[in-house]
Amino acid sequence: MSLYLGIDFGTSGARCAVIDGEAKIQVEGRYPLNMAQESDLPSCWHKALLALLGEIPLDLRREIQAIAINGTSATVMVCDGLGKPLGTPLLYSDARGASLLEQLQKIAPANNTVLSATSSLVKLLWFSQLEFFSQAKYFLHQADWLGFLLHGQLGISDYHNALKLGYDVEKLKYPDWLAQLDIAILLPKIVAPGDAIATITPEIAARFHLPPDCLICAGTTDSIAAFFASGATSPGEAVTSLGSTLAVKLLSRHRIENSRYGIYSHRFPDFRKLGTQEDLWLVGGASNTGGAVLRHFFTNLELDNLSREINTERSSKFDYYPLLQPGERFPINDANLQPRLEPRPKNDVEFLHGLLSSIARIEAKGYELLQELGADKLSRVYTAGGGAANDKWTKIRQRYLQVPILSSVNNEAAYGSALLAMWGTNR
Repeated sequence: MSLYLGIDFGTSGARCAVIDGEAKIQVEGRYPLNMAQESDLPSCWHKALLALLGEIPLDLRREIQAIAINGTSATVMVCDGLGKPLGTPLLYSDARGASLLEQLQKIAPANNTVLSATSSLVKLLWFSQLEFFSQAKYFLHQADWLGFLLHGQLGISDYHNALKLGYDVEKLKYPDWLAQLDIAILLPKIVAPGDAIATITPEIAARFHLPPDCLICAGTTDSIAAFFASGATSPGEAVTSLGSTLAVKLLSRHRIENSRYGIYSHRFPDFRKLGTQEDLWLVGGASNTGGAVLRHFFTNLELDNLSREINTERSSKFDYYPLLQPGERFPINDANLQPRLEPRPKNDVEFLHGLLSSIARIEAKGYELLQELGADKLSRVYTAGGGAANDKWTKIRQRYLQVPILSSVNNEAAYGSALLAMWGTNR
């Protein structure tokens, strides 16, 4: 039996899913982590990766033919020639390089995806100012480095992760203007998501009893993996990931790039066999609002109990912008946008209703903006992430979106990465 392993590194934990050739789940696993509180992120990620591999039953491990990993978009790091991380990786929402945007605006095309305080390229510029950068040889995304731990090849990325680095996903090459930065580091070689990079290292194969010819495939980002898992297939269909943050992706025949609003388009791989010869794009953006804000105020049990008491027939009177710290990416791209969480009513049900409604408004505004800028008309929304299980939240969102809301075929990005491993090795 041929099996395929997908691994997801999200903001609140790492997960894995093993599927068979018919895309049926054989086993799943998870490893909790909190990236915001870890002092040594690479060691934490490495430990989680090995722990997930070790959790998979031995009889299944022996049948795994391919592995693909997704990571959070624009979570990046620099490494030396042996792949040892230098300094601390910068997480997806880190905007400390905002002051370098002016330098980048002088050479990057207007509205390019890199013109954001949290883009991978801005973070590379920030790294280049640090003392240890003289020892750096490789600039890698989270998924790239985790893949390296399995296949041993440095300096390789996929065009989903590389979009915010400035890679031209339409022409499939680095643009000429990028050379003007003259940064002394090797940018990753870019391949298609799902492409086989190399077989697993003998050390990892022996340690976990994996087949020596198991292929390690190029990965993707967490929100695109969630899109793969959703079941969405047609232009106009979209996926909202309601995890620690809010990410929206709308499948469109039209590419949209607009850094003013934090909007970008990913090339949609052709291995889905959608029955169309048109180029398709995943148009969307990612907000810093989401479940992390909810969990800041309430436990999971409180969220469940309080949600049951919300009257969804009545609109909330509160207009919040739920953020844990200043800074937003989409549908407003403002590194200094302040959280708006006041006034807080004494009644927790009313407060939660206001938070859920406000996040739903931000989601709806995001989709409205995509369509205003030329994306296909929204026809339905699949929901992934922990928020998909909240029925009251779904009803609130339905009022704002005015299209059918469906649960994803599978809510786990790890499942989407397992599909990627299967599609990539069988195309």
